[in-house]
Amino acid sequence: MKKLLATISVLLLLLLLSGCNRAKQNENNTTTITPTAQPVVTMTPTVTPEDNKADAVINEKTLSAEDYFPLEADTEYIYSGEGNEFAAYNRYIDFIDLTAKRIQTRTNNGGTETVRVIEVKDGKASVVFLQNECYYRANFMDRTNQKEEILLMEPLIEGTNWTLPEGRKRFISGTKVPVETPYGSFEALEITTNETDGTTKDYYAVGVGLVKSVYEADQMRISSNLDQVNTNRAFTQNITVFYPDADEKIYTEQVTLSFKTGDDIVLAIENAIKKETTKDTYLPLLSADTRINSLYLDEDNIVHVDFSKEFVTGMNAGAGYELLILQSVANTLCNYYGVNKVSITLEGKPYESGHVLMREGEVLELNMENVVQK
Repeated sequence: MKKLLATISVLLLLLLLSGCNRAKQNENNTTTITPTAQPVVTMTPTVTPEDNKADAVINEKTLSAEDYFPLEADTEYIYSGEGNEFAAYNRYIDFIDLTAKRIQTRTNNGGTETVRVIEVKDGKASVVFLQNECYYRANFMDRTNQKEEILLMEPLIEGTNWTLPEGRKRFISGTKVPVETPYGSFEALEITTNETDGTTKDYYAVGVGLVKSVYEADQMRISSNLDQVNTNRAFTQNITVFYPDADEKIYTEQVTLSFKTGDDIVLAIENAIKKETTKDTYLPLLSADTRINSLYLDEDNIVHVDFSKEFVTGMNAGAGYELLILQSVANTLCNYYGVNKVSITLEGKPYESGHVLMREGEVLELNMENVVQK
């Protein structure tokens, strides 16, 4: 040990003497010696679990609620189901408003159809309008009929939570949860909702949307899984059109309506009513130049339809057949909207012709007494 210390002392002494000699040389000569540059060593800081978590948070913040609700027109989403006959359903995109950042969806589970308007802005995705048992097509994009139900909310990190209007708790319970569906595998955002009698977990994938839902309570488990995504797909439904015949009875025909995202229901019904009939003896309901100016269902479940003046001028029918045409129009619209009353106007005024005069607010009711159904 003493020998080792002595050796180290000698080496240090030689280094000091060497430094003194170089310093002395600088004093006696004009030559300046530039010292050799030494490498700079940067120490790598120790990475802690907290640092990793912080990095994950930063990465997740690059995603927004809009990334999980793509606004895809003419798209049909098909979900398979387990545990309940209504767990399987189809979802269509009725309307999209890029400015308002709203989308209207139509869900059919075989038992009912539900329309929702979802707004995706200000760091959240929320249902702002809901219409159950909605078997007719209408544009509800500018409507709000309930306190918003927040589906997901930023920041998109585990632990973000919020309370729904009826008091249920909903929160982000995972950000990159592996999910398997018939459509594919995903790393999904997991949203948990504490129900009164169980728990629901919804899984959203970037660029796709909802890919899986699972409800669990006691011994019950119901799941819906994304099975297919069909693009360039139209939504179709049938409308029953009523026509007067030469025998003074009313007959029915089925006409298929086809809608792409954003298509106008008024024009679709107008074209369906104008469609050429299968029998020459059927009286047409509208002349070729007749237009439907407006068509809607009000809060009192009364259908309002306003025709252009050509509805009367192009009718070319006596009083008896005019009443049959009016009743056929009323039956057609009542049947489509699922109600019993229709208000018919001409250019915004009460209906009036040479044979029929209707008062302000007067309506026609669904009447099937003279109808022969096939």
